[in-house]
Amino acid sequence: MDQERLARALRNTDDVGVWELDLDADRISIFGSLRGRYGHEGESGFWSDATDTVLSRIVPEDRHIFCEAIAKAIEDGERFSIFYRVRRPDGAIIYSNTHGRCLFDKDGRPVTVSGVTIDVTARKLAEDALVAGEARYRAMTNAIEQMIWSTTADGIYDFYNDRWYEFTGTPKSSLTGKSWQNLLHPEDRAAAQAEWQKSLVTGKPYKAEYRLRHHSGEYRWVVARAQPMCDESGVITRWYGTSTDLHERKLAEQRQQFLLELNDRLRSSAHATDATSIAAQMLGMQVDVPRAGYGEIDANEEVVRVERDWTRGETTLSLAGEARILDGFGPAVVAELKAGRTLVVDDCYRDARAGAAYAETWDSIGCRSLIVVPLMRDNKFTAILYLHDTKPRQWGPEDIALAEDVAQRTFAYVERLRAENEIRLLNATLEQRVRDEIAERAKTEEQLRQAQKMEAVGQLTGGIAHDFNNMLAVIIGGLNLIQRRLSRGDTNVERLIANAMEGAERAAALTKRLLAFSRQQPLDPKTIDANRLIEAMTELLSRTIGENITVKTLLSPDLWAVQADPAQLENAILNLSVNARDAMPSGGKLTIETANITVDAADGAEQGIPPCDYVRLAVTDSGEGMSKETIARAFDPFFTTKPVGKGTGLGLSQVYGFVRQSGGHVRLQSQLGVGTSSYIYLPRAAGQSDDEPADEPQPSQPGQSAETILVVEDDERVRRLSVEALRDLGYSVIEAGDGRDAVKLLQSRQDISLLFTDVVMPNMTGRELAAIARQMRPNLKILYTSGYTRDATMQDGILQDGIQLLAKPFTMQELAARLRNVLDAS
Repeated sequence: MDQERLARALRNTDDVGVWELDLDADRISIFGSLRGRYGHEGESGFWSDATDTVLSRIVPEDRHIFCEAIAKAIEDGERFSIFYRVRRPDGAIIYSNTHGRCLFDKDGRPVTVSGVTIDVTARKLAEDALVAGEARYRAMTNAIEQMIWSTTADGIYDFYNDRWYEFTGTPKSSLTGKSWQNLLHPEDRAAAQAEWQKSLVTGKPYKAEYRLRHHSGEYRWVVARAQPMCDESGVITRWYGTSTDLHERKLAEQRQQFLLELNDRLRSSAHATDATSIAAQMLGMQVDVPRAGYGEIDANEEVVRVERDWTRGETTLSLAGEARILDGFGPAVVAELKAGRTLVVDDCYRDARAGAAYAETWDSIGCRSLIVVPLMRDNKFTAILYLHDTKPRQWGPEDIALAEDVAQRTFAYVERLRAENEIRLLNATLEQRVRDEIAERAKTEEQLRQAQKMEAVGQLTGGIAHDFNNMLAVIIGGLNLIQRRLSRGDTNVERLIANAMEGAERAAALTKRLLAFSRQQPLDPKTIDANRLIEAMTELLSRTIGENITVKTLLSPDLWAVQADPAQLENAILNLSVNARDAMPSGGKLTIETANITVDAADGAEQGIPPCDYVRLAVTDSGEGMSKETIARAFDPFFTTKPVGKGTGLGLSQVYGFVRQSGGHVRLQSQLGVGTSSYIYLPRAAGQSDDEPADEPQPSQPGQSAETILVVEDDERVRRLSVEALRDLGYSVIEAGDGRDAVKLLQSRQDISLLFTDVVMPNMTGRELAAIARQMRPNLKILYTSGYTRDATMQDGILQDGIQLLAKPFTMQELAARLRNVLDAS
């Protein structure tokens, strides 16, 4: 290629140039843009000048590099590569990397030296900056108190600052790769390495606490942290980390935890000996010594008594018992202890205070080094706590501080136990007198409670007897008159029969009220809408309340559903409304209101109601109101403020029993002359209401002779009445006096359509009979009857699923309706 073509080829290259030295002409020709570095800015891509002129552009300190390379190439014909600096005409320095060789003619005479020169200024400056940055980084890391290190992306350690080498005492650059792990405590290596490996895999920051070998030979706690450095694409290129000495903090934490555990153990001990032995054992194990103990000094400060010390291993001698202090310690040591100064001996044979004689005594009992903490009461030497080691030991300040802390805590607890014991002894007589007085008071209070119970029972039975006697008087008297008239042939007994029936119904209603009050009345709860129930009662309430009282309802539009027996809820609302009516003899306003209420913990604590979502029903009147004394007794059975004959005193108690049995609560608010509000809180139910109205009495429904009913009743009179009633309704009836006879009938008769059984019977209950019957006849219909159903058909006062129950006493209409309901059910 001729010079012109070469020049054109290199014209657009900025950093590369070709040169040729003509040895005969002593001229250098430069092709390409590098000619500008030597002062030629012409249009031509070729420049030639005398060798000295070109060499003058090279920095004087570097010219010899170029000249020596040329001379050597001429001499041996080898290729060369050199670096040197060139000063541009504007004074700027550029860095050049030149490659070249000498060309010879056919006779071996050197003719030219030619080569390629590359401008490496940018690379050189970057390398210099990198070196400077590394120097600054090293200087900065060495100026920091923490240990700093870095690794490659795969976790190979390649840098530690001076603090690391100072801490570990290892020679600089002696740690490479993963050899740092050898400096970790053997017990900590696996966990620290596993955590480091996890960070390398996940790329998450590294943190671990472990013990690192110090240059002193001990292991000190450090916390190591590392962060990954990523490139622009998120790939980890390096890890940079620190290791911080936290030995003192770790020891403080361990010491604090130890002292907390010691406090707990001390509090669990009721005797001083137990407390001191616990303290000795825990301290001895904590500081790793073979013996620890606590001893008390006598009043003359001459004898020490150790009740129970702690030793590790069978070869360590126990020092429990009594000993004279001077015999064991010597006067110099005893003087320090009596002055209240802690005795610390690293090696008894090297401690001047012990002396040779006492040192041998100590060593003979396995005490080559020791800590003894004196404990003072009113500046008097009172007790000691000691630690003994069988070998020389340099006690650290943390060992001494811990021993002193444990000694003071143990001493304080022992002193407290002693003071409490003295107080108990001093107050023994007083406490006995107090116990006697308390026993006498308890006896008196128990007698009062028994009297109050008997009074309450008397009031209860008296009230029940009064009402039942009135009702029985109507029934018995009416039946006697009927009997007399019929014996005379007088059939005009309709009014007497009606009066007797009314008395019987009132007695049945009173029984139901008593069961409701005692929460024995079985409930048949359904998910209901209280708003719909109240709306359905409006006409009944208006007739019951009277025209002189305005009835107003305020019903929440989005009322939650509740789980309750609709008939009992109607009865409760009616009871409250009747009470409100009686409180407004001259007329007034009755308001029935519903609302959704959420009771939180604070409100619940204030109102005495568990936190929950409730539906609240409020019945408010504008009547006379009640005093605080009346409110306090309002729910008591048979308590009434009405005149004799106007009320039983069971209305509110019945409401209370129903609501509590339904899982709810009742509250009263009243003000004399203003009125009364009765609040029923029923828990919110899940789901929608069943929309089923309360059962209403239905006309008697006849049975069919093809339907056979098995009546099981242990009371002959009740069984006879039930059988007659069922036959009167048109059913075929067979009877049994107990469960065993009923089972025989079930085995022999296949035409039985329904089992009508009492619940509470001797030998075999109705539930047990039903279970046997269902095994024999899975599709047999069953109707229970009972006057008391506790534990038989109820669970928590609620009628159990699948149970059909007709409560005694019942009317013919109720019997007929329930029978058809059970028989016709699918």
